[in-house]
Amino acid sequence: MTNKKAVSLKYNRIEHSAPVVTAAGKGAIADEILEIATNNQIPVVEDIALVELLSKLNINETIPEELYEAVAEVFAFIYNTEQSIKQNK
Repeated sequence: MTNKKAVSLKYNRIEHSAPVVTAAGKGAIADEILEIATNNQIPVVEDIALVELLSKLNINETIPEELYEAVAEVFAFIYNTEQSIKQNK
């Protein structure tokens, strides 16, 4: 049995004031979340401490204000990575 956990986030500033948890799970469900992300070319960032905190939230729940900075850093990393990839094409 694996202790792997995964959480999926979505942010649409028109719909929500903060990012929202769209999926969360451990073990086989975490594997499925990661597989779906990979198959759909959705960036994956590994942050064990952040996943631990986010996995305590309910699906469709916005992240608490205490996690804004950590999640913003993840989104900024993803954005910068995507921009680098586009520039190198």
